[in-house]
Amino acid sequence: MNDRSRFGLAARPFAAALCLGAAALAATGDAASQPAQPRRTADAAVVSALWAHHWTLQSATDPAGAPNAVLLPPGHPIVMSFKEGNVSIRSACNQMNGRWRLSPLGPLSIGQLAATMRSCEPPLMEADAQLSAALARPLGVDLTRGATPILRLTTESQQTLTFIGQPTPRSLYGAPKRLFLEVGPQLVECKLPSGAAGSCLQVREVRFDKQGLRSGTPGPWRPLAESIEGYAHTPGVRNVLRVDRYQRKAAAGESAAVYVLDLVVESQTVAGK
Repeated sequence: MNDRSRFGLAARPFAAALCLGAAALAATGDAASQPAQPRRTADAAVVSALWAHHWTLQSATDPAGAPNAVLLPPGHPIVMSFKEGNVSIRSACNQMNGRWRLSPLGPLSIGQLAATMRSCEPPLMEADAQLSAALARPLGVDLTRGATPILRLTTESQQTLTFIGQPTPRSLYGAPKRLFLEVGPQLVECKLPSGAAGSCLQVREVRFDKQGLRSGTPGPWRPLAESIEGYAHTPGVRNVLRVDRYQRKAAAGESAAVYVLDLVVESQTVAGK
């Protein structure tokens, strides 16, 4: 049976009135004799679940309960990832980033989101706009734990966004090693972890100093037999990527290394390639 945690959007008005009345009564007594109240914190299990998963939007409904297809454009899933005080959102068109906080009483607050400035087809831009508006006010949180956790966020206008959780690489494999990889403009022939022949990215490791400038000599070019999660290569384009490399216990025909894209640092179209 799933362990379900539910939080409301806000306390009812009469509850606030009761609190004010209780405070007035307490003020008539000896304040020094009143025991200190423990400081409430957000549900640690819910916070841990948010950190440990990537959350992909599966459904969206309007206040009447009707499906909202605008937030589910085909081929452009919306994915949220929580890291300590930061939330990263891969929306239908743009990447969004901001701060988040789960209050002791339950509401999830997401601060003003900064977004990239890509221009996409109108349906994708509309999905971005609706998502940003939905997240602008405190959200009710309903988390169903389990092998495949479900996160439901309810807006003040009673829209409901339902997300499915997938474990993050960090929760599966532990802390990664961060490195910078320069990716050549063309794929090269290589031997895949399965032993079969295939096409791979051509990469070399590069380094940057504290000022963000390249330093030292790049490593040698080599084929990268593993894919980089979150990265789609465009032939003829050279990129410098900041990636996280995880180590796992690999089965036969698999690589022990798992690469995950963190940031595209540089991108350049190579003429004549």
